[in-house]
Formats: sequence, C-alpha cells, structure tokens
Amino acid sequence: MLKEKVQKVIDDLRQYLQADGGDIDLVDVDETKGEVKVKLKGACSGCPMAQITLTQGVEARIKEELPEIKSVVAV
Repeated sequence: MLKEKVQKVIDDLRQYLQADGGDIDLVDVDETKGEVKVKLKGACSGCPMAQITLTQGVEARIKEELPEIKSVVAV
C-alpha cells in the first residue's frame, strides 16, 4: 500500500528533523491525486525555513522514492 511506503520514507527523514528540534507526522495519502499531507511539529511548526524543508527536503525525497507522488503539503 502506498501509505505504508510513504510512512517508511518519512520515518527515514524523521531523524534529521528531530536533530533540529522538529518532527513530522504523516496525516494522509490521497492515492488518486498523488498528494501526501503531513504535519510539521516542534521547531518545524514555526520555523521560517519550514516551507523549504518541506519542498526541497521531504517532498523531494518522497518523490524520488515514490514517483507516483505529485505533491506534499503541510496541514
């Protein structure tokens, strides 16, 4: 299932966010749209760099591993 594959990628990335005092949770995967919804927590939730982390870090890695994913959005 796609959601489990996305969760594995997020679990691999979690250590890097936690090293800076943040964290990330998978909220939902819309397989028909290819959209992943995540929640940034801790230091990430208020960080001005959070959008860059989301797009250039999390989204890029998920798309690299799972090309069927088209976007990652924070909710």
